[in-house]
Amino acid sequence: MAEITAAMVKELRVKTDAPMMECKKALIEADGDLAKAEDILRVKLGNKASKAASRIAAEGVVGIHLADDARLGAIIEVNCETDFVAKNEDFLAFVAELAGMVAASNPADVAALSALPCRDGTVESVRTALVGKIGENLSIRRFARVEAKGRLASYVHGGARIGVLLDLVGGDETLGRDLAMHIAATKPRALSTDGVAADEIERERSIARAKAAESGKPAEIVEKMVEGTVQKFLKEVTLLGQPFVKDDKQTISALLKSKSASVDSFVLYVVGEGIEKRQDDFAAEVAAQAAAAAGR
Repeated sequence: MAEITAAMVKELRVKTDAPMMECKKALIEADGDLAKAEDILRVKLGNKASKAASRIAAEGVVGIHLADDARLGAIIEVNCETDFVAKNEDFLAFVAELAGMVAASNPADVAALSALPCRDGTVESVRTALVGKIGENLSIRRFARVEAKGRLASYVHGGARIGVLLDLVGGDETLGRDLAMHIAATKPRALSTDGVAADEIERERSIARAKAAESGKPAEIVEKMVEGTVQKFLKEVTLLGQPFVKDDKQTISALLKSKSASVDSFVLYVVGEGIEKRQDDFAAEVAAQAAAAAGR
């Protein structure tokens, strides 16, 4: 049996917000498998145990560039170590410059972007110089370039920690901005159910089946409960299925239909999503230094 350490319990608690003892029990049941333990907690405790995806674990900003005709745009995430640097004028200017370069040059990936000519050198040399000037590591994480089938709408929120680039066909600028703000608020994972990964749907179905089985109801009722839960999940995580934040009596799909419009695609970036943030334990550091000094 795998050893269940305090660090493992803490990591699961941070991911799920579940009580410490429940985390430890789940890890024991899962034989130390963190992902399996998270699923066990979701069965026992419901959706409260799925907070991990909404936690932001790094600093930086999202930059957006739009062409004057709103037919071409780019969105980029650049990370730094502290929120203080995320407000630095030189850092913000660099991010805006990068977004423009993505739109103009269409680099294949971060390595290609880093090699592009910039100022008196390359993007990479400018980044390196900025690291030396600011005193923090800076990294280009990801970007997307969009050639619109309609017109692009954009929105940044929370000090540019959340950014949205949306391709709206039909409608008007107000609808585009409303939809971009809606996406920033609700953070859909896909445009429609077709965009949700099959393994993700199957995971939700498995969890729902385990929960429904505890009801003691007949198998056919359990299956209906499972499918109902899965359909509810799909509505929650897809843009077209979500209720509009400004009018929750109307879905985004119905809103678009009423405006004779459609969304071809969207890009949503949340700064630091999925990145492990360094945590400094100053008490432990002081204790270690004291012990080292005592041992001299």
